[in-house]
Amino acid sequence: MNKLIATLAGAAALAAATFLTPAFAQEKGTIYYLVPTLLDEFQTGSVSAIEKFMGDVGYKTVTLNADNKTDVQQGQMNDVIALKPSAIVLAAVDFNALKPQIEAARAAGIPVMEFDRQITSTPSDLTSVAGTVEIGHVAAGEIERLLKEKNGSVKGKVLQVLGDPGDPYTLDIQKGFEEKMKAFPDVTIISKPAMQWEASNAGSIVSDQLLANPDIDLVFVHAAHLAVAAVASMEAAGKKPGDVLLVSSNGAPVGLDLIRKGWEQVEVEQPLFAQAAALAMFADKVVNKQEIKPGKYEVLGLDGEVTIETWGPNIKLPGAAITKGNVDDPKFWGNMKTPESKVTPVP
Repeated sequence: MNKLIATLAGAAALAAATFLTPAFAQEKGTIYYLVPTLLDEFQTGSVSAIEKFMGDVGYKTVTLNADNKTDVQQGQMNDVIALKPSAIVLAAVDFNALKPQIEAARAAGIPVMEFDRQITSTPSDLTSVAGTVEIGHVAAGEIERLLKEKNGSVKGKVLQVLGDPGDPYTLDIQKGFEEKMKAFPDVTIISKPAMQWEASNAGSIVSDQLLANPDIDLVFVHAAHLAVAAVASMEAAGKKPGDVLLVSSNGAPVGLDLIRKGWEQVEVEQPLFAQAAALAMFADKVVNKQEIKPGKYEVLGLDGEVTIETWGPNIKLPGAAITKGNVDDPKFWGNMKTPESKVTPVP
């Protein structure tokens, strides 16, 4: 009885929260977005983007923040299931811990879409993720260009600073990067992991390697917050902007600021807006339980690809290179301006 009362109370609280959410088009129903945290710009940007794009295709969005707590998000899922929304969008705090709630929602007839954090242990109705191997490919292409401009040919020494080696995001970027760089035997790559994605660890790696290898031409870090620490180490070593080239990935505001200041040459964006838009494009098919066909789909100008995996339909979107020439373009999420472009449902 106490559990029932708690569930109903939670459901009532969530229902009340819907009246506090900005009113988008509501004729098709309500979709709940369960965001893991609001402590970084990527997550806050995802809220605005998903609400905007779902509004474009006729759904109201209610966002619930788990404050990076697995048990909170599990409780939110249970409460939302009781409300029977049109669908749930989940960015999981823990990839495995939400499996029972995903299965319970789908058993109740509520479709579940995964945003950014791919869950492969149980089926979902659609997963929208960045093409992380492709981010590595794009980074390799830009690094090839930068080394050729600096050294006259594609040669030199590159320090690659990964994130935590237990995170497939960084391992996929490394895989894509090193696949492409195999074509250039005159490039030496030194790879070091910044454990737990700690910026201080990245700073120490860059500092140590500049001493051990003073001829490093370029530093490639796998996240913009690591680039900030890399720049601090360069400055401490007496370097000026451009003395050591810098490439980063994910497209956060701090990375774009480093480009404007001349410290960083390229930021390969994680395509937040396109990932959110893809969910909205397929929302009608997901809600109405219609087939999502594999193939190529253009999403906000990017070439996405839908494949059918053991965990369900999966759309993967490539990143784009941000340079000094296009750094102020509002299409990049790091400029914190949700695109005005409207998405339309996939027929």
